[in-house]
Amino acid sequence: MTPETTTKPATNLLLKQQLLAECLRIQNSVIQTAKSAMDEAQQSANEHQGALEDKFESFREACQIQRDMFAKQLDEAIISLSVLKRIVATKENKHIMLGSIVITSLQKYFISISLGEITVNGEKYFAISAMSPLFKAMVGKSEGEEFTFRDNTYRIESIF
Repeated sequence: MTPETTTKPATNLLLKQQLLAECLRIQNSVIQTAKSAMDEAQQSANEHQGALEDKFESFREACQIQRDMFAKQLDEAIISLSVLKRIVATKENKHIMLGSIVITSLQKYFISISLGEITVNGEKYFAISAMSPLFKAMVGKSEGEEFTFRDNTYRIESIF
């Protein structure tokens, strides 16, 4: 083995660990924001003193609806966090699957959850879900193969 072949997998795994750590940080922030908003809405519903009883009930009901909306967002964020926790960042992937980094001729992707653009070490990656149409267009492909998505042709340069 040349020094280059032993360094590249280590570099790839470090990048994967950094991407996963950034996704976890972002997702934990989403969870905290949803939890805080849910708690605030519940507190408003509990504390509001309306002049008229029916106005109070209407406001309280609106707060409960808002609280339920934030609770749903919190549940979805927790489910997404559990998906991130299933990613093994200590092994390279040969196939496009959860946890893979896919370098194409047009963009770089981290198959994880839908978080959009993430920057690590000054490089932009797109965190996409394994449920996304883009993932479905690339799954089953290998390095050197091409796939088309939304009238763009992508060439897979690397998978790890």
